[in-house]
Amino acid sequence: MKPRDFVPRRLLQNGHAMTVYSWARRRSFPRLPAPERRLFTVAPDTRVLAHCYWQANRAGQPAIVVLHGLEGSSEAHYMRGIADKAWRAGFSVILLNQRNCGGTEAFSPGLYHSGLTEDVDCVLREMIDTDGLSRVAVVGYSLGGNLALKLAGDYGGDRPAALCAVCAVSPILEVSACVHALERPANFAYQWNFVRGLRARMRRKAVHHPGAFPVEQLPTVRTVRRFDDVFTAPHFGFAGAEDYYHRVSAMRVIDRITVPTLVLAAADDPFVPAALFDHPALRGNPAITTVVTRHGGHCGFVGDAGEDDGYWAESSVVAFARDHV
Repeated sequence: MKPRDFVPRRLLQNGHAMTVYSWARRRSFPRLPAPERRLFTVAPDTRVLAHCYWQANRAGQPAIVVLHGLEGSSEAHYMRGIADKAWRAGFSVILLNQRNCGGTEAFSPGLYHSGLTEDVDCVLREMIDTDGLSRVAVVGYSLGGNLALKLAGDYGGDRPAALCAVCAVSPILEVSACVHALERPANFAYQWNFVRGLRARMRRKAVHHPGAFPVEQLPTVRTVRRFDDVFTAPHFGFAGAEDYYHRVSAMRVIDRITVPTLVLAAADDPFVPAALFDHPALRGNPAITTVVTRHGGHCGFVGDAGEDDGYWAESSVVAFARDHV
């Protein structure tokens, strides 16, 4: 079932206004209980942190695993917004931090990247085998949306039986095109915000793993592309940023997705071009429901508060997951 139409909140009918408002506005979730802090070992020397909101009958209830965007964490407003809505709808919720995110720089000698699906797969399989989960949806925002779609495409028809649905909100499913869009002069503030976070993270990383990365080059890093050329691509064995972007993009495997999937995007997203969502491999896949709204910005989709708080994408994702688990 397709989500209901999105109507933006008054004065937010502009992609930049919506994006900044949803990022900057403080939100509180008084009904959300305190989470359980859990570490998953995803490689012999690497752990990732999740904040888990478990239902009383852990094995008997469905679960949602949520993946954040670039330089995000389990504390991002949309992560906790999804947790609040899904937990009240009867889901257990696992908010997964990617490597080094959420204050975990000491837990891994390496970095994360836009297509590192192995960690999510490891977490999924542990929860299925150890916690007895039998109905799971994976949800991702922005970079996490690319991860969720690439995970589903990597699985193809051989996914775990427990994986019932995948949702992606504002996914950067063709990374190169999104990085090019981020480099437009109008997007300088977004780019610089990402770069500040990436540079600060590498400085923290160097404290825990001295000599492992060329942090002396950080002063030359003024764009996301430059960061990926200096740090991400060499660390993972890619030939450079463009090679990395091409190989990790979900668009390479989007035609292989077989699990019911929802993709939500906005035509006025400042740095995820709407034309990406007309790609024949995406539109031609019957497993994927794609909704591109006129307004919504990047990971925004804030409407008037009615029965909920107006965060349309969160409500739509939970409804889609509920329909398929």
